[in-house]
Amino acid sequence: MQINVRHGDVTQAQTPALVVNLFQGVTRPGGATGAADHALGGAISQLIRDGEIKGKAGEITLIHTLGKMPAARVVVAGLGPAEKFDAQVVRQVCGDVVRYLRRRGIKQAVTIAHGAGIGGLGAKASGQAIAEGAILGLYRFRHHFSNAGNGEPEGELEELTTLDRDAARVPDLEAGVRVGQVMAEATCLARDMVNHPANVMTPTEMAQVAERVAQGSGLEFRALDRPQMAELGMGALLGVAQGSQEPPKLIVLEYVGDPANPSNNLGLLGKGITFDSGGLSLKTPEGMERMKGDMAGGAAVIAAMQIIAKLQPRINVTGLVTATENMPSGTAQRPGDVVRAMNGKTIEVVNTDAEGRLVLADAICYARRLGLTRLVDVATLTGAMVTTLGKACTGLMSNNQALAEQVIVAGRNSGEQFWQLPMLEEYKELIRSDVADMKNSGGRQAGSITAAWLLVQFAGDVPWVHLDIAGTATAERDKGHLVKGPTGAPARTLAQLAVNLAGV
Repeated sequence: MQINVRHGDVTQAQTPALVVNLFQGVTRPGGATGAADHALGGAISQLIRDGEIKGKAGEITLIHTLGKMPAARVVVAGLGPAEKFDAQVVRQVCGDVVRYLRRRGIKQAVTIAHGAGIGGLGAKASGQAIAEGAILGLYRFRHHFSNAGNGEPEGELEELTTLDRDAARVPDLEAGVRVGQVMAEATCLARDMVNHPANVMTPTEMAQVAERVAQGSGLEFRALDRPQMAELGMGALLGVAQGSQEPPKLIVLEYVGDPANPSNNLGLLGKGITFDSGGLSLKTPEGMERMKGDMAGGAAVIAAMQIIAKLQPRINVTGLVTATENMPSGTAQRPGDVVRAMNGKTIEVVNTDAEGRLVLADAICYARRLGLTRLVDVATLTGAMVTTLGKACTGLMSNNQALAEQVIVAGRNSGEQFWQLPMLEEYKELIRSDVADMKNSGGRQAGSITAAWLLVQFAGDVPWVHLDIAGTATAERDKGHLVKGPTGAPARTLAQLAVNLAGV
C-alpha cells in the first residue's frame, strides 16, 4: 500500500472515503472533524445527539456525503477517552479503519493526521502510528493458496493519504510515515516467517531469509553449521538438533553503526525452533501444528535487524538466531542426558520439551565471545507465561534493572507492553541438579522464571534481558493493528531499543 502525506483542506479532498475522528464524550466536534461536520450540514453533530456516534474506541460510522463535499463518504472513527489517547490508539484506529474500508472495496482513502492537532500528539509520532496501523492492519497471509484459492479476497486498499491543513507539520508527518513503513514492513516479514509451515520455513530457509535481509539492507551475514558449532563446543544447541534430519543453523547478522566505538553495542538473540514436537518428551497432538511458530523470537530478531539497518542508529547491533528443529527420533537426546554448553557448564536434560533455553544458552555464550555488552533474548519459551500473563503483555526477566527499564520504555514507544517478573534466588533452587550444574526444567512451579534462571547462568554479569513472548507472539482475532495469527512482536520494540540506546 502507498502512503502519502500532503497539505490541504479536508472539505476539499476528492476521495472515495475521508477518515476523521472523535473523542468519546465530545458533543461538538472541532478541528478537521468539525470542518467535515459543517460541510455536511451538521450531520455528525446530529448523529452524536441521536446517540449513534459516541466516540468509543473501535467505533466506526460511515456517512455518505451525497454531493455535499468532494469526498464520497466520511468515516468517523472513535478514539475513546481523550485522557487515554496516545500513539497506540492511532495504530489501533488505523488498523480497524483500513480493514473496514477494504471490506467495502474502497481502494483509495484520505485520513486526517490523528492526534497531530488538538490530540496533542507530535506530527512525527502521528505519521509513524498511521503507517504502522494501516500496514499491519491490512496484513494477511495467502502464500499457500492455489490459483483458485479459497474464494477471492476483498480488493486491497491501495493508497492512503494523510492530509493536514498545517503545512508546517507535513515534513514531520512524512518523516514519521517513513519510519512507520520501515517498522511495519519488517514486522510483516516476521509474520510471514511464522506463518509459513515447518516444511517450508526450515532452519536452512530461515538462514536464507536472513541472508536476503542482509543483502537488501547492507548487513553482514554468516551462518554457522553443525561442524562449526561442534568446534565451538555448543553441546546444548546440538543436543536439541541431534534428533532432526534438518541441519541446524546459528544465524549471525551484524550492523555496524558506530565503528569507532565497538563497545557501544547490543546483542539481540532469538529462539528459532522451526518445529517443536517436544522431542522424546512428546507434546500432545492437539494444537501441535501451531509449533511451527516456535521460531517467532528468531523471526522478530531478523525483522528488527532489517529495521535497524534502514534507520541507521549510531550503535553496533548483532542479531543471533539459533535455528533448528526439536524432533523425536533414534538419534534424539533422551530425558536424563547431560549436555555441555559452550562455556563448559553442564545441564541435565530432564524434559526434552524444555529445549528453547538450551539453544539460547549457547547463543548467549557465543554473544559473550563476540564481546557484546548488552543482551536481549526473545523466545516463545514457556506455556507458563501464557498462563501467567495471557496475551496482553510479554514477560520480562533481567539481571540488570537499567536495561530492563530501557526495554520497557522502548515497548511503550512502540505500543508493546512488558511486565517484569522477579528473579528471586529462591527460584534458582528449583533447577538444581544432582548430576550436573543445573537441570533444564524446574517443574510446574514458576516455570517461566526458572527458565530464565537457567539462562542467566550463561549471561553472568553481562546486562541481560529475557523476553518470553509465548503469549504475545500470536493474536486470537483481528483487533486494531493486530490480525489473527502471528503478531511479529517484539520486532519494533527491539529496533526502538537500539534507536533509544543510540540517542537518535
